[in-house]
Amino acid sequence: QVQLVESGGGLVQAGGSLRLSCAASGRTSGYYVTAWFRQAPGKEREAVARIDWNGGFTYYADSVKGRVTISKHSTQNTVYLQMNSLKPEDTAVYYCAAGPQYGGPWYSTNTYDAWGQGTQVTVAS
Repeated sequence: QVQLVESGGGLVQAGGSLRLSCAASGRTSGYYVTAWFRQAPGKEREAVARIDWNGGFTYYADSVKGRVTISKHSTQNTVYLQMNSLKPEDTAVYYCAAGPQYGGPWYSTNTYDAWGQGTQVTVAS
């Protein structure tokens, strides 16, 4: 089983930046994609971005395109989410998820079978 640990969350002013990290350990074989989701209070968990380890293909939610970049460390099993021009509506708990290459739609929580514990991002207006 793979373990995912997120870090990098915190409190930031609107317009600021944060970089989240997701470190994978344990049995990573069979996991070929990593995604970030977020969940605000009272709302459903929604996809933010995903990166495919093979080929580096990336996917972004429309709400974050142009402000967010997902990337993977070249040698380590760590995925980053660089978030710029943050808005109060970006406030949420951010979760890292991992899954197989062709497990389903990139934006569906059902595509991923490993999840981290989440890290809080709060954007003050």
